[in-house]
Amino acid sequence: MVDRYTLRRFDDAPPEAIQEALERSEVVYFEQSPVPLPSEEDLDFLREELPRQHKVKNVSYHPESDSIPRFEASTEIQERTKQILKSHRAEVEAFFRRNAPAWTPGWTVGTSSFRAVEEKGRDLKPRSNNEIVHIDAGAYGATNGNRILRFFINVNPSVDRVWGTKGSFAELFASQGAFVEAARGKHGRIRLEKSVGDRLFSGVVRGLSKVYPLLRVIDSSPYDRAMRRIHNYMKDTESFRNDTTGYKEIRFPPFSAWSVFTDGISHSAVSGQFALITTILVPLENMVQPELAPYNILAAAS
Repeated sequence: MVDRYTLRRFDDAPPEAIQEALERSEVVYFEQSPVPLPSEEDLDFLREELPRQHKVKNVSYHPESDSIPRFEASTEIQERTKQILKSHRAEVEAFFRRNAPAWTPGWTVGTSSFRAVEEKGRDLKPRSNNEIVHIDAGAYGATNGNRILRFFINVNPSVDRVWGTKGSFAELFASQGAFVEAARGKHGRIRLEKSVGDRLFSGVVRGLSKVYPLLRVIDSSPYDRAMRRIHNYMKDTESFRNDTTGYKEIRFPPFSAWSVFTDGISHSAVSGQFALITTILVPLENMVQPELAPYNILAAAS
């Protein structure tokens, strides 16, 4: 499940090797980040200042509005945080342009985030709790089947970040009948095509987003709603949460990096504090192995 790349092995690996591993729901791991990190002064600033300023899990730079929404801090702190995350996002974008060129047409390079809080032991409702194994559903509103690619760096100088997983979406969908039932929802079947109402709503959202860019997050689609129902089943259902079948943990040491399609593999943040995370939406039609994408797995079962 984990395709490990040292810097030497990465230097020798062609871009298609990384692309194919990610599409197979591998966690592509780098012992040292192949993306330049912010300066040590900037990392100290993020690690020391943001936990005091922000209590939610993410401080996220949104490129569509060139801002960090819902971040209450002084103008100086806000501006420095924005510039650090904006610069980091550009470095990650450049990395994937070099190493996954087949994915870039029509992609959306989204938020760059800093996770300031300790993941372990937060008193949260299940659907908000990253410690529970789940698959990601929705990013920037409606993905419409496009893939959710994320790039992570553990910037804690001394503590591992720990993930849990129960396997890929494909494996779980094949073995868990409840996933199929969740995807079907009240319709009794898996519906992926947008209705007239869906198309009208998405059109309105697109129009309004030209004036209010952050409104795009309210868009939806039948596919995204099906994936959200599976996500909620995984987090809400005690029997699934307590089932350790196939469960394993992965440790990411300080300053290591990893990338994964988070809609294609189950995962949880067991523990860890201080991580940089960049999100990219990759069009489904850009996939080299489209049959492995969740959209086409659901389509085959509908």
